[in-house]
Amino acid sequence: QVQLVESGGGLVQPGGSLRLSCGVSGSIFRLARVGWYRQAPGKQRELVATITSGGSTNYTDSVKGRFTISRDNAKNTVSLQMNSLKPEDTAVYYCWIPNIWGQGTQVTVSS
Repeated sequence: QVQLVESGGGLVQPGGSLRLSCGVSGSIFRLARVGWYRQAPGKQRELVATITSGGSTNYTDSVKGRFTISRDNAKNTVSLQMNSLKPEDTAVYYCWIPNIWGQGTQVTVSS
């Protein structure tokens, strides 16, 4: 059974940085497109970024130039480096692999 375990959330001031990491159990990781979604209070879950097995990336417009998604196929991990954080980035962030979600990690951007 594939499991996703996120880490790295927390409280940060506007303009600060955080790095989220997700460990994926199971051999499907290296073949799969993986990514991060987020859900703010009262809003629908939205795509943040994805990365294919070959390393091609896709970002939602609001995070382009600030967030970077990466993966390590040897370690079965996917990470999200978040820089220049804004209060509107506050949300629960979920690691994703097709049809499977992590438990989520809270990111709060506030002074």
